[in-house]
Amino acid sequence: MRVMLVGSGELSRELVLAFQRLGAEVIAVDRYADAPAHDVADEVLVVKMTDPEELAAAIARVEPAYVVVDTNAVAIDALRTAAESGSTQVVPAVYATQLSLDREGMRRLAADELGLPTAPFWFAGSVEELAAVAEHAGFPLVVKPVIGVPGQGQSVLLRPDDVEPAWQRAVAAGGRVPHNRVLAETVVEIDYAVTLLTVRTDGPGGPTLHFCEPIGHRQIDGGALEVWQPQQMTVAALGAAKSVAARIVRALGGRGVFGVELLVRGDEVYFSDVSVRPYDTGLVTLSTQRLSEFELHARAVLGLPVDTIMISPGAAEVTYGGAEEPTGRPDAAPDVLADALAVPESDVRLFGRHEGTSRLRLAVALATASDVTIARDRVRQVSAALRRLWQP
Repeated sequence: MRVMLVGSGELSRELVLAFQRLGAEVIAVDRYADAPAHDVADEVLVVKMTDPEELAAAIARVEPAYVVVDTNAVAIDALRTAAESGSTQVVPAVYATQLSLDREGMRRLAADELGLPTAPFWFAGSVEELAAVAEHAGFPLVVKPVIGVPGQGQSVLLRPDDVEPAWQRAVAAGGRVPHNRVLAETVVEIDYAVTLLTVRTDGPGGPTLHFCEPIGHRQIDGGALEVWQPQQMTVAALGAAKSVAARIVRALGGRGVFGVELLVRGDEVYFSDVSVRPYDTGLVTLSTQRLSEFELHARAVLGLPVDTIMISPGAAEVTYGGAEEPTGRPDAAPDVLADALAVPESDVRLFGRHEGTSRLRLAVALATASDVTIARDRVRQVSAALRRLWQP
C-alpha cells in the first residue's frame, strides 16, 4: 500500500504514523526539504505542489495506490489527471478537494444547492465591495477568506474603520494560494459552535457515515484555540447537526474525515464550514477517542473498518505564534514539561519545526477527566505551564 501524502506539515506527521501503523509505505511531499513530516516518512519528495505538470509528473513516477491531500496549496488539475488514470485513488475526492480551496463554492453548494441553513452571507472582491456589504448588512459582520482552513484570517467587523484591516487579514491568510475575495456573513446569535467530525467510509453496502461525539471550541484572546469533547447538545440539535453533516459530506463525496463546522442556537443548527482532512479542532481526539482523527482518516482512506468510540471526556488547547519563530527559553523545557505533565491525565505535543506560514502551531495541551469541566480546567493548567517556554 503506497500512500503519497501531498503536504507534510506538523499535523501530517501524525497522519504518516497512522498510515505506517497499518502497514502502508508513505511518500511525503512538500515544496521544501526537511518539512516536519519528512522526519517519519518512508520516502520524501520536494515538489512545487501548485504546479500541475510538476505534481502530475511526481504522481506518475511514484505510482501510489492513494494520493492523500493534506494541504490547501495543491494543483487540482494534477489530482484530476491522477484520478482519471484509474490506477490511483485521490483522497478526499477531487471535487471535495477543489471546494476545500474555495469557500465561495462550498457555501454556494451548502446554501444554494443543498438548502442547508446558514447565516446570511455575501462575497466581496475588493475593500470597496466589502465596505458596501457592511453598509448594507450592518454590524457586527464576520469576514473570512475564501481560501484557508476554518478560523484562519477571520475577523469581526464592529465599525467602518474595521473594513480595511479585515480585508487585509483575510486576503493574506491564503498564503501560497493568493486570492482577492472574502466571505462576509452576519453574526448569528448562538449558544455555541461545534465541530462534528464525520467519517465517510466504503462498506459492503456502499458508502457509510460515522459521527464522533460533538466537539465544542472557542478562540481565546491571544490566538489560542480551546476545544473540548463532548459538547452537550439537545437531542433535536444533535439530530439536526448529523443531518446537516451527512448532506454536505455526501455531496462532497470521497472517503476520510470531514470536520463539519456548525453554529447552534437551542435546537437550531446552521452550517458554517467544512474541512476535508484532520485539523486543529479534532486534535482533542488524540486523548478522548480510541481512534484519533488521524487514525480514522487513515483507516477510511485504506478502506478499513472504523469506530468513533469516545473513551473519556477531554479538552485540548492549541497555542499559536506569529510568522517569526518564537524566541523562548529552551533551557527551561525540562522544568516546564515536568510542571505541565504533573497535571493529572495530561499530555502535550510540542512542534519543533514549522511550515513557514503566518500562523505557527507551537504546542497542543491535552487533558482528560471524568467530565468536560474538569478536563478544561486541567488543560488550562497545562497550557499555562507551556507558555513559559516562549516567555522572554
